[in-house]
Amino acid sequence: MTARSVSVVLTGSGGSGVMTAGEMLLGAAARAGLYGYMTRSSGPQIRGGEAAAMIRLSTTPISSHTDRYDLLLAIDWQNVGRFAAEMPLDADSLVIGDPAMGEAPKEVIAMGARDAELPMQQLCKENKGWRPNMLALGAVAALIGLSEEHVIGLIQKKLKRKGEEAITLSVDAVKAGIKAANEMPAVPKLGEGGADVSNRWSITGNEAAGLGAVRGGVRFVAAYPITPGTEILEWLAPSLKKLGGVLVQAEDELASVTQIIGASFGGIPSLTATSGPGLALMMESIGLAVASETPIVVIDVQRGGPSTGIPTKSEQSDLNIALYGLHGDAPHLVVAPLSIGDCLFTTQWAVHLAEAMQTACIVLSDQSIGQSRAIIDRPADIAFIAKREIPEKLDETYRRYAITASGISPMSIPGTPGGQYCADGLEHSPKGTPSSLADDHYAQMDKRLRKITGFNYGDHWAEIEGQGKTAVLTWGSCSSPVQEAIGRLRETGKDVRLIAMRLLSPAQPEKLAAALEGVERVLVIEQSHGGQFYRYLRAHYDLPGEVKSFRRPGPLPMRPKEIHDQLVDWS
Repeated sequence: MTARSVSVVLTGSGGSGVMTAGEMLLGAAARAGLYGYMTRSSGPQIRGGEAAAMIRLSTTPISSHTDRYDLLLAIDWQNVGRFAAEMPLDADSLVIGDPAMGEAPKEVIAMGARDAELPMQQLCKENKGWRPNMLALGAVAALIGLSEEHVIGLIQKKLKRKGEEAITLSVDAVKAGIKAANEMPAVPKLGEGGADVSNRWSITGNEAAGLGAVRGGVRFVAAYPITPGTEILEWLAPSLKKLGGVLVQAEDELASVTQIIGASFGGIPSLTATSGPGLALMMESIGLAVASETPIVVIDVQRGGPSTGIPTKSEQSDLNIALYGLHGDAPHLVVAPLSIGDCLFTTQWAVHLAEAMQTACIVLSDQSIGQSRAIIDRPADIAFIAKREIPEKLDETYRRYAITASGISPMSIPGTPGGQYCADGLEHSPKGTPSSLADDHYAQMDKRLRKITGFNYGDHWAEIEGQGKTAVLTWGSCSSPVQEAIGRLRETGKDVRLIAMRLLSPAQPEKLAAALEGVERVLVIEQSHGGQFYRYLRAHYDLPGEVKSFRRPGPLPMRPKEIHDQLVDWS
């Protein structure tokens, strides 16, 4: 039996090699012309403890998991029961365990899957140098129909630096896993992949965000490491160096954001990356960037909150703080990528917007998008490059905060004769002189608001698909499972409109009204407990007809089936 997509979980204790095996499975699938999507799951301790690589492979492009897994292979069962809810199985699924590691946890057994055994510990004891994860890789590849040629080809490439002996041992272990799979119950096998794989990327959302930043023109980054945003910094550190840029690991988040404000004040497009607790610490200084009209980009890779919450799991619960966390009336930009590939576009666009409007832009990614890896078609090249408006000439008449029709005032580079001005968090006159006059306050507030509400964002504010009298409004990582759910409905002849919002602030009421023309029912999908997105929409938009909110917090991801069921049950 062949299938369009197959889903697999590799699990075991931290250090057992399940992530390595998972990435190799994804890589082998890419060589076979397949698409893939892999997320990582680990406990709150981040390193060590339990771990799982959750992989979906497909003959067509995918950007989320589906509703269940076809196959679970456990190298060991350490604490796997803790996150059994993240890996739904059913009677058609197959669970493979090592008899030396005991019985599967009751949470896994309760799901009723078929079972099989792979004596990984025994085989490794009998064959010095073999590793259980390579046995697992061979078995899983054979069960789902990946050819031995593609798996071994990848091993030879990945282990080239470790020498011939390491390659031989791994290949032998993989072949033993393939042989063992021949005696196991069948699972669906994948159909043939596309022939041309030369234009595909293997990339995570965090890597794509880093690439979008440098393509947009960012050349200075200051940040303090935090899960799940750290990989952005790890990707940017060597990349910036090649481009003549700099990355500084600051002593904390407060220093990070003030350093990028300083660098940007000096004329260098700048960025920091963090997660919810770090974003909370940065709020006062983001307000400084707004008041001083200094462009900065802050990427928040959201995780479960509040406080330190669940660092390794995804949630969309930083929306309120991103929208409303700044004190005073501080208009700024908030954007959100809609998929792994879209992290490139949205971050590059964010740099462009921040520089063009001389303000702060918060990019709301999340753990699900940021730390997942996918095989995707190469994204189209885009032309957003940082371009800050600077004065054509400078003399005693220069006014840094001049009241202009667009709200954007030319920004001089420090040290330029005639371009001196005072920039701090105090309200100021058009020249930059600190002021408590009502006229100055009103004029500057109007100007700061006008430049972002009057800007032309084009069609990039949202991705819109389909027609029909029912629309689904969503954002961020919920967009992909919603898209798949709507796709299933279309296969049954029912059309539903998808509106996935990339620009969250400023609100675009006229554009959304046009997108919702003819719609009689609206379903709002998000991953938060309090319905932050739903309430934001209610506050800023007129939604037509009947409006329904479907939401829940992390750590469990949204599944296409539950969204599909919401739409079907509403018919």
